[in-house]
Amino acid sequence: MRIVIAGAHGQIARRLGRLLSGRGDTVVGIIRNPGHQDDLRDDGVEPVVLDLEQATVDDVAGVLTGADAVVFAAGAGPGSGAARKHTVDRGAAVLLAEAAERAGVRRYLLVSSMGVEQARAGTPRGMDPVFATYLQAKLAAEDAILPRPALDTVVLRPGRLTDDPGTGRVTLEHGVEYGEVPRDDVAAVLLAFLDDAKDGVVVELVSGPTPIAEAVAALP
Repeated sequence: MRIVIAGAHGQIARRLGRLLSGRGDTVVGIIRNPGHQDDLRDDGVEPVVLDLEQATVDDVAGVLTGADAVVFAAGAGPGSGAARKHTVDRGAAVLLAEAAERAGVRRYLLVSSMGVEQARAGTPRGMDPVFATYLQAKLAAEDAILPRPALDTVVLRPGRLTDDPGTGRVTLEHGVEYGEVPRDDVAAVLLAFLDDAKDGVVVELVSGPTPIAEAVAALP
């Protein structure tokens, strides 16, 4: 397969890139910082320097041409302000969807976050306002991408991310209780979704008892 990952230098994205390239897939990684190119090359990923906050749909579609799937794993990051939550976590995700449509790439995996449903009811009392904006931006991205008939979309909402070694076992359902999950297992679940095509799936992900391949296969 040929897979394009947006936000390819992120911690989950690099794990996924190594998994894909390690088994012989072609992986293209979109990054904003040219200083990250060598890291991606070391992972077996072909870097493309493109700022998704500035790029046009045609710019991105040119990168996606010939891809079998795209993965949005980008994010403004914990040190960014509220404005960039909208331009990256929402705006760049929607831009990638529009570019995928233009390039004729149907399969779209969106890495979102547990807790986004809280944003439907406004900002919960006591929540940090920047984090609330992050959840709102993630939810807005989901709502803008899921209805697109030209895309087969999977929305993955991981819980609190850890750097613990992956276990290969998860709980992958809609509406699960908040928990944590190793980044290794998030990357492995994304890989499983790339191998087992789904459409219109929105699921939360935390550590659990079910082998990853079984958990993905059990989804409608």
